[in-house]
Amino acid sequence: MIKAILVFNNHGKPRLSKFYQYFNEDMQQQIIKETFQLVSKRDDNVCNFLEGGSLIGGSDYKLIYRHYATLYFVFCVDSSESELGILDLIQVFVETLDKCFENVCELDLIFHADAAHQVLDELVMGGMVLQTNMADILCRLHEQNKMQKAEAGISAAPARAVSAVKSMNLPQQLRDMRLPDLPQAIKDLKF
Repeated sequence: MIKAILVFNNHGKPRLSKFYQYFNEDMQQQIIKETFQLVSKRDDNVCNFLEGGSLIGGSDYKLIYRHYATLYFVFCVDSSESELGILDLIQVFVETLDKCFENVCELDLIFHADAAHQVLDELVMGGMVLQTNMADILCRLHEQNKMQKAEAGISAAPARAVSAVKSMNLPQQLRDMRLPDLPQAIKDLKF
C-alpha cells in the first residue's frame, strides 16, 4: 500500500503532497524534510529505492523516487508493493502531467495544484493504485473538465442575461429599472 506521495523541488520545497495515513501537519512537514534529506544526497547513478526514514515507518517502508529536472517524485510504500511497479507508476504520473500541462514544470504544480491532485486521484486513491493506463486517465480528466465547464456555464447564465439586458439599446427608463438580485429572489421563493 502507498503511504504517501511527495513531490518537492531541488531545494526541498514541497510542490505536491498526499498522505494516505493520518499525520498531523507538523509531522507531515518533518516527514517531507527527512525524505528530502534522504533522497537528495544520493547520486543520480544509484538505485532509486531506499529504506524509509524513521518518521515514516523505518525499515518496514521503502522510498521509491525519480528525479526529473528540478523535481523529485517520491512514493513511500510498504513492503507489499513492487519497486519496479511503483517506478512505472511514477513514470505514468509524470507523463500524464506532461500531457495535461504540455511539458510540465514546477510552476504548473504551483499554480495548478488542483489539476495535479486531480491527476493523482485518478492514479491512486486511499493508497491503492486505481489506474495505470494513461489514455484512460486523460479521458476521465477530459470528461471532468467538460462537466466543470458545463456547470460554470449554467451558474453564470443569470448574470450573463442581466448583463445582456442592461447593454441592449432600450429607453433610459427601462435601463434604469433595478432588477432584483436573482440569488436572493430564489431564496425568497416558497415551495
